[in-house]
Order: sequence, then structure tokens, then C-alpha cells
Amino acid sequence: MSEGREIRCYDYVNHPYPQVRDSLSGSALKIFQAATKGAAARARSVASELRIQIAGIEVGTDIAIAVNKIEHREQAAKSPPVTQMHLQWEAARSPRLFPFMRATLSIYPLTATETQLDFSGRYEPPLGPLGSAMDALIGHHIAEASVHRFVREVAEYLRIELNP
Repeated sequence: MSEGREIRCYDYVNHPYPQVRDSLSGSALKIFQAATKGAAARARSVASELRIQIAGIEVGTDIAIAVNKIEHREQAAKSPPVTQMHLQWEAARSPRLFPFMRATLSIYPLTATETQLDFSGRYEPPLGPLGSAMDALIGHHIAEASVHRFVREVAEYLRIELNP
């Protein structure tokens, strides 16, 4: 991606790293879809989507997520093990009207029973110069809030689903 805006956020899952890593590595797309659909259902929506509330109005769009690559690094002398999932997403319909995101979701242990989900990505605002101007005014805040919500929904889903 040439330019774009950076977004970083994190959440944690109160389960051991190997359990979270194996679950996400084995079925990331299903988990992302189930997490966002579950949250959407709680919000009385029928679609899997990124969404945000603006002045009490919920705005969202269905997204198509791709997991391009998964990398596992074992524990080294001074660093914990980490799994990195390289993602990208765009709007499922009318992708030129919404930002395109490339990101890495890093998964690593905080303690023996807690795992961090650390999202770092860059997105390209849509609509060229007009989109960049809109992004500078409010678009970045909307994109950031929707990514925070996505990570929170995935962490919440894992917290519940990984319980025995």
C-alpha cells in the first residue's frame, strides 16, 4: 500500500496462548465471521459487518476478509512465541466506496493463562482526494472505531467459545 493511515489496537483472551493460537490458526475466517455475526445478531442485524455508531445511528458494511499468510515464531531467548496472521479486507459490495485494509494480527502470551491479540494495520481511504479529505475530517475515527470493535468482538468470541 502506498500511503494510508495506521490503526493499532489490542485486546486479550483469558485462555492459554497454545489454545488461542491453534483455534485461530485452524479456522480464522470462521471465527471472524462467527464473532462479527454474533455481535451483529446482538445488535439485531443479519449480516457480518464492520460497524460503528455515529450520533446514535449504526453505520456498517459487509466485509470480505482474507487471511493471506500465517507465521509462527517459537519462543526465543528474550522474546515470547508469536503467531502473526496477515489479513486484508474490503467491503463485500461496492469496495471502491469503503477503505481497503491490510493488517497483521499478532497473537502472543501475556501470562500462562492470558493471550494478547494485537492488531496493526494500514488502510487506504476510498475515492481518491475526496476520500482523503473525508478521512482527515471523520473517516479515520470511523475506521479506527470499527477496527477496535472487530478486535473486541473476536476476543469476546474466543473468551466464550474456548471455555470447556
